[in-house]
Amino acid sequence: MLYKMQPFTAFMNVESSRSYIDDLYSQDFNKCLNSIICIKNSVIGSNRQKESVISQGIVPRLIYLLKDKNIKNDVRTEAAITIGSLAKGTEDHIELLINSGVVQSLLEVLEEDDPKLINACLCCLRTLASQEHHLINSKFSTKNIQKLLSLVGPTESLQRQSCIATILTSSCKTVNEQNILCSVGGPLVLASLLSVDHPSVRIPVVTCLASMCFDNRDVAKEIVNTMYKDIKITEYLAGMVSREKPTEMQLEAARCLTNLHRADAISANDPIITYKTLPCLVRLCQFEHSESHRIVAADTLAYLTEVDSNLQQVAAISNQLVNALVDLLERSTVAARAAAFRAFASLGANDEDIRKRIIDTKCLIERVVEGLSDSNKEINLASVRCLHSLSRSVQQLRTTFQDHSVWKPLMTLLTDDPSPELLLAASSTLCNLLLEFSPAKEPILQQGAIQLLSTLTSSVDPALRLNGVWALMNLAFQAEQRVKSQILTTLGTDQIFRLLADSDPRVLMKTLGLLRNLVSPRTHTDTMMALHGPQVMQGVVLVLEGSHSPEIKEQALLILSNIADGERAKDHIISNDDVLKKLVDYMTHPAPCLQESAVFCVGNLSRKGEPGAIERQSKLRELGVVNILQQLMGTSDTVLFNRVKSTLGNFTDV
Repeated sequence: MLYKMQPFTAFMNVESSRSYIDDLYSQDFNKCLNSIICIKNSVIGSNRQKESVISQGIVPRLIYLLKDKNIKNDVRTEAAITIGSLAKGTEDHIELLINSGVVQSLLEVLEEDDPKLINACLCCLRTLASQEHHLINSKFSTKNIQKLLSLVGPTESLQRQSCIATILTSSCKTVNEQNILCSVGGPLVLASLLSVDHPSVRIPVVTCLASMCFDNRDVAKEIVNTMYKDIKITEYLAGMVSREKPTEMQLEAARCLTNLHRADAISANDPIITYKTLPCLVRLCQFEHSESHRIVAADTLAYLTEVDSNLQQVAAISNQLVNALVDLLERSTVAARAAAFRAFASLGANDEDIRKRIIDTKCLIERVVEGLSDSNKEINLASVRCLHSLSRSVQQLRTTFQDHSVWKPLMTLLTDDPSPELLLAASSTLCNLLLEFSPAKEPILQQGAIQLLSTLTSSVDPALRLNGVWALMNLAFQAEQRVKSQILTTLGTDQIFRLLADSDPRVLMKTLGLLRNLVSPRTHTDTMMALHGPQVMQGVVLVLEGSHSPEIKEQALLILSNIADGERAKDHIISNDDVLKKLVDYMTHPAPCLQESAVFCVGNLSRKGEPGAIERQSKLRELGVVNILQQLMGTSDTVLFNRVKSTLGNFTDV
């Protein structure tokens, strides 16, 4: 049936045509339908017209018409299409629609049986689901997900397949949502859609799979093991990264395979990663592709190679890749420069030769320094991560980094209220720049590093606490006496005890490493123990009495060994019967590392030719040390045997 429409021009101003607005509320079917169609046509491609329609309060009426089952479906369908057009407007328009409850209304209509109406609702949902800044995933229930899956299959229209794949992508942003989509049969339905050999379907389907398995091992393994008509999902993906496929399809397939790998569902040695995914991403980083595609390829390559040294080496074989990433660094867009920095960070994470090649690349370090000082926070973070990766090179710490004074902009970032993510990356880099052989150590110290790092040790984030203690440990290694005293004074005894009671064993280990560096070498031991001896001993005892691993307790015993190496500091151990008893107990501990450390400490305490040696030896004899040493001479452990033999030699009458 044809409906008579009033004259209409696409350029009409809705505000000056109140009749169309008024007719929207008419009980006359034809008037209402004509009104919606005119409004729909007027807002297509015009944010100004969308704004006019929305400002006149039409959205609630459109939603009402959409939901009213007593109204003919032609009206409801046009209402859905018009809402979909409004959803292509500004962020404010989209936010208003979502806050008006349009998502739930559209999902409710999906329970009906009119294909045309359902498709209109799906198209509208797809538009809303495609918005980056207004996530609608919280609007979906498990029942909604099941309904969406039931509406799609290989025989449905391409439009419906594409819509539902895009909508499902927006519904699996969190681990819980990923698990729900997986548990209700998502992988099998998506696998069936991969059999549809059309880019408009395959690309959103693969995007959904990539989102579904991101950082989710269980879901990733389910996807890898899912097949449709005897073809696994990974087999479809392997074919999609071929160079003859559309570039966007290659990218999405490579990104999905990357996520499956990083979720431990596909190993780095699997040919689909080494010979398919990696070469595809390297190829798509090259100059001949569009900048937008190169950015996605570089970011995905960074994620793929971030933790595996073999993949880093394979990727770095191509000189063209390094040149292509340098070209991205020269681009004006933030996304291009940040992606290049992230890719360089991953490539240079583990291999010294690769790091040298990157650093020797023309103007690379200059670009990193510029990135550290950039006004854009994303560039700051990406360049810091790149610097962190490159700072693992001992040679570059002594040369290139010193020549470019990279510590200056880094310290500025650290003291300029950085985001948690930036603070973590920058403090990790600072750990490397404070290593003993780094020329940057002294100037960083002068910029207030001790206070900054001490503050980090009080962070609620375990990773920041770890970085703070780790950097202080590096700073204390072979440092001057004044620096060590400043560290202890700034950090404070109470904070040291809190760190020694930290629930994160990594923090505890680095705190013990810090204490060990503070009381060594021997020339500093007596002075440090004279100033802070009781506190140090209390901290060591705290660890030895705790329920910690042998590796942690070994560090505590090594601190005692350093103290026992001092001339006067020995008294802090020999006068403490409780500590001596613990030493004796650890000499017979099942863990070889604790036996060796305890014997080493006893050897330092009983060393001949030092003031008070005879008295110390006598006290150790009374505790049964000599008998235990004689029993340990039968050990098959070479290291322990040599230490026992050396220590026994201190007792002259044995």
